[in-house]
Amino acid sequence: MSTLVSSAPSAGGGLLDRSRTIAGPRFNRWLVPPAALAIHLCIGMAYGFSVFWLPMTKLLPAANAAACKGQGFFAQLGTTSCNWTVPNVTNVFEIFIAMLGISAAIWGGWLEHAGPRKAGFYAAICWGGGLVLLGLAVTTHQLWLIYLVAVFCGIGQGLGYITPVSTLIKWFPDRRGMATGFAIMGYGGGAMIGAPLAVWLMGKFGANGIPGVSQALIAMGIIYFIAMSIGALSFRVTPSGWLPAGWTPPAAGTTKRFISHNSVHLSQAWKTPQFWFIWGVLFCNVTAGIAVISVASPMFQDIFGAKLVGVESAVTLTAAQKASIAAAAAGLVGLISLFNSLGRLFWASLSDKISRKTTYFVLFILGIALYCLLPTWGHLGLAAAFVASVCIILTMYGGGFATLPAYLADIFGPQMVGAIHGRLITAWSVAGVTGPFIITSLRQFGIDHGVPHAQLYDMTLYVMAGLLFVGFICNALVRPVDSKHWMTDEESAREKAHLHEDKVAADAATAARGQFGVAGIIAWAAVGIPFLIGLYIALSKAAALI
Repeated sequence: MSTLVSSAPSAGGGLLDRSRTIAGPRFNRWLVPPAALAIHLCIGMAYGFSVFWLPMTKLLPAANAAACKGQGFFAQLGTTSCNWTVPNVTNVFEIFIAMLGISAAIWGGWLEHAGPRKAGFYAAICWGGGLVLLGLAVTTHQLWLIYLVAVFCGIGQGLGYITPVSTLIKWFPDRRGMATGFAIMGYGGGAMIGAPLAVWLMGKFGANGIPGVSQALIAMGIIYFIAMSIGALSFRVTPSGWLPAGWTPPAAGTTKRFISHNSVHLSQAWKTPQFWFIWGVLFCNVTAGIAVISVASPMFQDIFGAKLVGVESAVTLTAAQKASIAAAAAGLVGLISLFNSLGRLFWASLSDKISRKTTYFVLFILGIALYCLLPTWGHLGLAAAFVASVCIILTMYGGGFATLPAYLADIFGPQMVGAIHGRLITAWSVAGVTGPFIITSLRQFGIDHGVPHAQLYDMTLYVMAGLLFVGFICNALVRPVDSKHWMTDEESAREKAHLHEDKVAADAATAARGQFGVAGIIAWAAVGIPFLIGLYIALSKAAALI
């Protein structure tokens, strides 16, 4: 029988040490999702960074347009006398996403041992502090420095994204999908809060026709650092041996849901075919979804254009009608952010009921049908059906992300799921470049060959449907991991010792049984109120579609 030990924090550990975060008897597990949301709502602003692109091209009103025209890429990196172009600054988003996957893969194993408090605080330094540095870099008007700081911000993205995963799965073994869905929902909804805030700050700090980009970035960096630090310090981890009250893990062989009762070490997980099949599942789902996200506004205007205001020809549009079309397209972008966010919670929670594998089958089958229908809606001029289909597609894009951690825990066991998740989301980094490249390249190909604007995206949407079919096949090939890849007793003991989980805590049966209480209300209000404000703004903008 295992020797019982106290779950009291080690007196010698620092404030960020994992041993200082072990939950006591008065803690309630429903305080963990708000801590995760506090981090994800902040780093989710990466999806809303497009509000900065146009303002960043207008920082030098006295720039000589003729002298700046035709500058090469390397000349643009160092110039201080020419305005940047939109393609110049949009590279920042690509750096964010690329570094998210790279940093998560590099530091995922470290995070398992360091714990969510330390990882979350470092993420706050990199993301919040990085935005402050980004604001200062904007004042120097050095593009190379912008890119360099974006790498630092991207590291914060990666650390922040995977910080809560393993912790939430251990707190909610009975509701893995719902728990990770709550946290990752924040990443999808971060733009709903951050984008309007950024626009307001740029207007507030702007002067003489120059938008206050630098000041807005610095202010947001400070706000995000504080919010993420509070979230990180609020994390608690489960005492060894803890289980939810009244819940008993299903015995091996009593479930058909692929739920493993053994864990796979990070060093072995990436060598299994299951890892690469699930990598393919994520890559296909993300590539298709992010392709639509990247061109949602111009796609909507290209396909429907003047029809949105009841005019057949764009040649006769008035300035007011053009503004109405642009507002409608902006409303679509707002709806995309909303459905991307809500889909993460919906599909991940549903996966607790129907299994992860079945959930992905539904995502792919429904996605294939909708992608194939979008060109038809466009040809028939059915804007409402088109918008509804895009919104459903974006719920599935977000749902694929949120269901992934629970899927990995089912297949590889919960012991190192955070580290394995970090390695696997490199698929996101690759897809973040592949999706936009495919859709913009095919769009340009159509323009060069005289394809009418309303039909520019037909080929792309069918290609995306084909990609989802590949994802369907990858998901069908996922099987339980062969026992030869399971962690040995020695490896399992060593990993648990790193986490102080090698012995069952003396109070495992009574720990974390506290009431939700005032603390729970305050915690959920702190993340819920900003989210609801962002939701109201998104719905207000979406009203232009009606």
